[in-house]
Amino acid sequence: MSVLEACDSRIAVTTDMWTASNQKKGYMVVTTHYIDNSWLRSRIMRFIYVLAPHSGEVMCNELYECSMEWNIDRKLSTVIVDNCSANESMIDLLLGKFSTSSMIMGGKFLHMRCCAHILNLIVKDGLSVIQKEVEKIRESVHYWTTTPSKFEKFEAAKK
Repeated sequence: MSVLEACDSRIAVTTDMWTASNQKKGYMVVTTHYIDNSWLRSRIMRFIYVLAPHSGEVMCNELYECSMEWNIDRKLSTVIVDNCSANESMIDLLLGKFSTSSMIMGGKFLHMRCCAHILNLIVKDGLSVIQKEVEKIRESVHYWTTTPSKFEKFEAAKK
C-alpha cells in the first residue's frame, strides 16, 4: 500500500474473473500497473473469492472496495477487462461510484478492452475456419507416427 501511496503516476488496473473447476468457486484478481523510477511495475493488489452471482454489480462492489482500501481511486487511469457483458455493466456502475473529476477526461477512457483477449478471439475465429484441415493434418500425423514401421515408410517417402 505504501508503494502505491508514494506513486506519483496514474495507476491502471486489470481484473479478471474465473471459476476454479475443482471447487466451483469464483475468483477475481486485481492487478495494478504503474510507472515509477524503475519504469513499468505490476503488482497484484488483491486475490478475491467472489460469491455468486458474478454480475456486474457484484464485481463492481469488489473492485470499488479494493480501490478504496488501497486508496487509488484518485490515481486511477484505466480499468482493463475482457469483453464479457458483466464487465460492461461493472464499468458503468464504477463510473457512478468514483469521482470522475480526478479521472482522465472525466472517466471517458476508464474502460479499456484487453487486447490479448481480443487477439485470442480473432485467432479462435480464424482457426474455426480451417478446423477441418487442421483435423486432417492431425490425423495424418497420428497415422504416420503410431508405429515404427509407418514412421520408417514416411521417412523413406520423404527422402
